[in-house]
Amino acid sequence: MGENASFWESLIYAHPTCTTWKREAEGSIYHLASILFVVGFMGGSGFFGLLYVFSLLGLGFLCSSVWAWLDVCAADIFSWNFILFAICFVQFIYVTYQVRSVSFDREFQELYSSLFQPLGISLTVYRKIVLCCDAEVVTLEKEHCYAMQGKTPIDKLSLLVSGRIRVTVDGEFLHYIFPLQFLDSPEWDSLRPTEEGIFQVTLTAETDCRYVAWRRKKLYLLFAKHRFISRLFSILIGRDIAEKLYALNDRVHMGKGFRYDIRLPNFYHVALPETPTLQPSYHLQRRSPRRKAVGVTNCSPFSLRS
Repeated sequence: MGENASFWESLIYAHPTCTTWKREAEGSIYHLASILFVVGFMGGSGFFGLLYVFSLLGLGFLCSSVWAWLDVCAADIFSWNFILFAICFVQFIYVTYQVRSVSFDREFQELYSSLFQPLGISLTVYRKIVLCCDAEVVTLEKEHCYAMQGKTPIDKLSLLVSGRIRVTVDGEFLHYIFPLQFLDSPEWDSLRPTEEGIFQVTLTAETDCRYVAWRRKKLYLLFAKHRFISRLFSILIGRDIAEKLYALNDRVHMGKGFRYDIRLPNFYHVALPETPTLQPSYHLQRRSPRRKAVGVTNCSPFSLRS
């Protein structure tokens, strides 16, 4: 205990205390370095935040090196500040290279800004998602079918980038699919990874469309390697299915002014008198909002398929 006390006493009292303080201020280079340090430590996160921090801190350490060389004339102070400047410079070059290597085409950049960036997804994670679809955007011409009822196998997951898709069953309109919505989220969610299936609806392009497609097996391999991406797609697909359910809910009417509400499936909600009655034309699958209705009774619309 005495040895520890003597150590701290020697550390504190070994050097003479300052009896007189300098009245003149340090040079402008020293104050510039201090300002750069203060502003630099206010940087944010992400690639561009790192570029901001390392650039300002590097300039601050460079100014401190110049101040130590010209004003203080202290080799040790100059050496340490110059080493720190070199480290910041190397880090800046490294981060710049990473940002350059994670650049995308215009459509993928817009997709990131609109859908993934608001969720806090980093460019490195988004790059893995883009590489999984081979960084390719597929074109679907007007009146061409993305999937045909009872014929097209469910072997991929697609996200609409531009255009509009019409969903029909037995020739009867169900709803539209708009940009930033999945084309086949109900079909994806209705199957387990080892199961196979075919579309029970027809998806037709009403305009020239562009979409991104991930192959089913390849996407499941990505999920197995990165659980965070798996949870991300689970959230996106769940939200997309909910939007489709609400779009379908507006079209389900029971007659006599009544219609279903999917939030309270065991109760009717009275529609306005002037609202035209539309007989239901579909029924809900297991975890899928697309299926032809064979009849409607006063019960929950969520019928499970085997």
